[in-house]
Amino acid sequence: MDTSSRPPSLAGLRRTYEGQPLLESGMAADPITQFTVWFEEALAAGLPEPNAMVLATASAQGLPSARTVLLKGYDERGFVFYTNYASRKGRDLAANPYASLLFPWHPIRRQVRVEGSVETLAREESADYYHSRPYGSRIGAWASRQSEVVSSREELDSRYEELAARWPEEPPVPDFWGGFRVVPSELEFWQGQLDRMHDRLRYRRADSGWILERLAP
Repeated sequence: MDTSSRPPSLAGLRRTYEGQPLLESGMAADPITQFTVWFEEALAAGLPEPNAMVLATASAQGLPSARTVLLKGYDERGFVFYTNYASRKGRDLAANPYASLLFPWHPIRRQVRVEGSVETLAREESADYYHSRPYGSRIGAWASRQSEVVSSREELDSRYEELAARWPEEPPVPDFWGGFRVVPSELEFWQGQLDRMHDRLRYRRADSGWILERLAP
């Protein structure tokens, strides 16, 4: 029997999770406050890029798409990232302004999931962030027609060099680039536990404020 095309076994990837119990009594009343606590603990644990988050969007036809982006700021209004508005995620959000975020903090057996509507940042806010970026990143925002097919790496490099020559010091803010804010309606905090009896606590926005409830694992 030919086994050369069989996929590798995943049996060796089984893990045992064991963490401190996640109890309602230990959670903050506000989910952004709770996120800050966990984010600071992820930083203290030395996780690489704890601000990396999986962003899931859907097209107008409901076709899903996910990718990893970087969280660039958050507060009581929501979670901010920046991108090319003509990219696939930008087009998805223009047609269907809802998204989900996932922070996969596996080394500390935690994850945070966020769901909500999405709004475009004010131009001034996007410009402030753009001007704070390194020069190379600012040119890169111009050089990459994100999500479009390109013929080669050389084409990308040539366009970058052309734009760097055009703006050797201060490139302007591209009109096709800027920020989005995910305004949360739900935040779920997941803590791994033994025997797959994981803790899942969800904050759900209601007219009276945030409701905290436990979900079955």
